[in-house]
Amino acid sequence: IVSPPLPAHHSLTWLCPVIIRILPYNNEHIFYAQMGRACLVSYVQKPTPSGFQTNEYADAQLQEIVRKMRERATVYKEKLKDPVLSSPEGSPTKEDAEAKPEEDHYCDMLCCKFKKPPLKNYMKHLQLPESIDSYTDRRYVAWLMLVTVAYNWNCWFIPLRFVFPYQTPSNTIYWFTMDILCDIYYLCDLLIFQPRVQFLRGGDIISDRVEMKKFYHSSMKFRLDVVSVLPFDILYFFFGFNPAFRANRMLKHNTFFEFNDRLEAILDKAYIYRVIRTTGYLLFILHINACLYYWASDYEGLGSTRWVYDGKGNMYLRCYYWAVRTLITIGGLPEPQTLFEIVFQLLNFFLGVFVFSSLIGQMRDVIGAATAGQNYYRSCMDNTVSYMNTYSIPRVVQNRVRTWYEYTWDSQGMLDESELLEQMPTKMQLAIAIDVNFAIVNKVDLFKGCDTQMIYDMLLRLKSIVYLPGDFVCKKGEIGREMYIIKQGEVQVLGGPDGTKVLVTLRAGAVFGEISLLAAGGGNRRTADVVAHGFANLFILDKKTLNEILVHYPDSEKLLMKKAKVLLKTKGKPAPGPPVQQPRGLASLFGHKQETPKLFKAMLGGQGKEGLTRLLQLKRQQDIQVIKDKIDVTKTLRASDLLILCSQQ
Repeated sequence: IVSPPLPAHHSLTWLCPVIIRILPYNNEHIFYAQMGRACLVSYVQKPTPSGFQTNEYADAQLQEIVRKMRERATVYKEKLKDPVLSSPEGSPTKEDAEAKPEEDHYCDMLCCKFKKPPLKNYMKHLQLPESIDSYTDRRYVAWLMLVTVAYNWNCWFIPLRFVFPYQTPSNTIYWFTMDILCDIYYLCDLLIFQPRVQFLRGGDIISDRVEMKKFYHSSMKFRLDVVSVLPFDILYFFFGFNPAFRANRMLKHNTFFEFNDRLEAILDKAYIYRVIRTTGYLLFILHINACLYYWASDYEGLGSTRWVYDGKGNMYLRCYYWAVRTLITIGGLPEPQTLFEIVFQLLNFFLGVFVFSSLIGQMRDVIGAATAGQNYYRSCMDNTVSYMNTYSIPRVVQNRVRTWYEYTWDSQGMLDESELLEQMPTKMQLAIAIDVNFAIVNKVDLFKGCDTQMIYDMLLRLKSIVYLPGDFVCKKGEIGREMYIIKQGEVQVLGGPDGTKVLVTLRAGAVFGEISLLAAGGGNRRTADVVAHGFANLFILDKKTLNEILVHYPDSEKLLMKKAKVLLKTKGKPAPGPPVQQPRGLASLFGHKQETPKLFKAMLGGQGKEGLTRLLQLKRQQDIQVIKDKIDVTKTLRASDLLILCSQQ
């Protein structure tokens, strides 16, 4: 930088890269940066000799560099003085430098050009992982659904084809094709998917491929899966296409129940699927009963008696109708004639009573669990209304209480969120609180720069309260022990002579009451009235809870105390009074009259003539009191002399 004078035609732009290199990125380079800045400023500010021509663009660039260097030096000085208030700059990492933007792939078709993801992204989704987490992998749930469809095909159609004459030589090829497709699903599940499923051993998740395969091969599920795919279909070549040889396919019931559990875990309203599944159980039992009735009718002879199926109409619908009326014990059916028919009917009645009552009880439990929250809400509201009627609470208050119940239930789906979260461990509560409320709290300027873990701890302590329209959140002059963060809705700050003028409207993400929370001794009085404009959902943080949290975070406590002082200076200043009128005329030559000292005011008891008059009155009253005291003493002495004379006589 310190160089000999430059020729007139030479440009100063060569200094720019030199200055840029010495810009301080670390604290130890501040000294060198300041030296370079001083030299550069002295050179730039040096008057240009006559006869020399300067480059205006280069001068502007150098002036800009000087300005940036001054700003950077100021920032680092502030950082050295108080490292808490200044946030360090994030240094660029190697990964960020090497990261390249993802290329966009476009496809031209006809006259349109649209974005098309590369083929490798599709292949990445289709590629099977080395291990499968059965609780979180949605692809595994989708695969279980395909296997469940194949399982239901076998469960419903094997009995149907075995009993009813629906499988004929003309359509055997279609039935055979569907059977082969279901067997392929069974084999893929046995050989590819199930050996990759993770399992737990002593609390540890085992994802090793060899260990997972050994665990699956040693389980009962593997044995049933192997039996379910045994190729008894070979017997078709000896005994014909008899569906009874595929009865072993119905042993793969573990996959069906596993799919139910995994699907219920990911559904938002699992009770709807439970109702559908219970209804499916009932329909399947009726289906099996219809197949048994047709088999019994065929055994006795179609149309041989009044009790058996007569062979007219749709055979499946007729038998299903009889199964429904028998299993649900509706009655009104022909009486059985033979011993076989009587025994079959009795067993059917017994089985129907047991199965139907079990399904009805299960359906009641499913619906009861689905409406448990609604029933709890109704019970709480009824008890509250009964209490208010017992103590003759005014109707206006009762209506507000009902409104609070209805709005809280409609907006949250529960009356108290803490009751649900208390059942979870602390880590789970924190994870939910971060997802739900962290975005709101992170916007609060008061907590910017604080330790992130401190904010996490604060999220667990926040209490959510719903205020109705017109409710006073806080009133002017009362002791403030809480700070409020608006989660949803709006509040209005009132002021003015009558306290009804809206000074400001605060919306979601705003905070108020922080002065009362952070102020030390005597500064915790509310300075204004705050009213809920509509339905407002607020977070409350009390002073005791905040102090308990800040004990573990001294840096954040120091930062909040500094911010509190700034808030007290800006918001705690008294309002400026009316402007002082300047004296006019000759009075302006003598200046303003100095105010009377406060001590002298106290002695006078007031100001001007009124204070002097009051002082004279007090002096006069004091003299009168002294005279009265002397008279009383004289009278007392005279009375004592008389008593002495009387005693001598």
